[in-house]
Amino acid sequence: MDNWFRSKWFIRGISLGFAILLYVFVSIEEADTSNESLIPNLFGGSSQTETLTGVPLDILIDSEQYVVSGVPESVTVSLEGPASALTPIVRQRNIELFVDLRDLTEGEHEVEIEYDNVPNQLSVYIEPKTITVFIEKRASNEFNVSVDFINEDKLPEGYQIGAYELNTNTVKVTSSKEIIERIAIVKVYVDVAGLTESINNREVPVNVYDSQGNELAVRVDPATVVISAEIENPSKSVPVSVATTGELQEGYSMVSMEPKVEEVEVFAVTDILDNLDEIKTEPIDLSELTKSGTIKVGLALPDRVLPSDVNEIEIEIQLEQTKTIDEVPIEVNNLADGYNHRLIEPNESQLSITVTGNEQDVRDLSAEDFRITIDASGLETGRNTVPLEIEGPENVTVETEVKEVVIEIEEV
Repeated sequence: MDNWFRSKWFIRGISLGFAILLYVFVSIEEADTSNESLIPNLFGGSSQTETLTGVPLDILIDSEQYVVSGVPESVTVSLEGPASALTPIVRQRNIELFVDLRDLTEGEHEVEIEYDNVPNQLSVYIEPKTITVFIEKRASNEFNVSVDFINEDKLPEGYQIGAYELNTNTVKVTSSKEIIERIAIVKVYVDVAGLTESINNREVPVNVYDSQGNELAVRVDPATVVISAEIENPSKSVPVSVATTGELQEGYSMVSMEPKVEEVEVFAVTDILDNLDEIKTEPIDLSELTKSGTIKVGLALPDRVLPSDVNEIEIEIQLEQTKTIDEVPIEVNNLADGYNHRLIEPNESQLSITVTGNEQDVRDLSAEDFRITIDASGLETGRNTVPLEIEGPENVTVETEVKEVVIEIEEV
């Protein structure tokens, strides 16, 4: 072995071998791409396979004249070949897939999916390879746009949708004649959940449906419209009506029961306000009333009706009271000197009286506030029938069962 390395011919042979090997590598790099397969073959390598899903599929056709159905939006492609050619395609996903329909007429056709921008050393497998398409003449028509406000039930209590306006009331829909004839409604959806402020220039997409409610894939011009809509909180001033329950206690009667506020403002949707003629108070239990004066009571608001800033109001109550006062003494006035008197009928020197008036004026009255008198001036001895005179506060009325008395005058 040592003798080989000492031989200049052996060294020259090895140098020549390395030179040839280097030449081969340089030649491969500079050669046409069709010869790139020499590299893996040189080292015993094999081709690789990669699968791309969701690769877009283009349609080559005069789109101003025709529409096509049956073409999937994307397909699956498998690529096989050397890594040097395969890797850039997989990374950049720049393979182009298309169906060329430019030379076809209207009707149904079975066509093959074609590809471009793929190096020659790669094998391409497309799934599906062929598809059935239907070519139709393009048609257009104008349709009115309707508005569907959704989640109206989620508007705050008392709010409603008022007038609205679209920047355009019609759109142009383009598709096949068959699809155009199936169109039943063109509408936009506007979500109003939770709104308290009006909608100003909101852009919403236009949707197209057939009579079964199926959305149709068509071209709409414009594809969106702009809507403005008022969100209202209607109000109304209505009279207040005082509600009561029960009956006043014995001895009391109602003079008046008037709210200090005759009307209140309430908020609700228009349909409710149109049928609202009054707002009642919470019922006042008459059996608990024993004094005139002012009380506060809440408002009994119907469902879906809201107050402004008034939740309760004041009620002015005036009661009339009838009160019996016992043991009011009977006084005999102007009896001449030298004479005595004796009550015959009634034979008592006190009477009961019935006093009626405003509860505030009657509540504290007692026997000391009244005088029952007999004028004895000019009476003769013996029995005399004399009317009673009653004095008391001016703002009450007084009644007694006894209107006159029989008095006996005796000389001393």
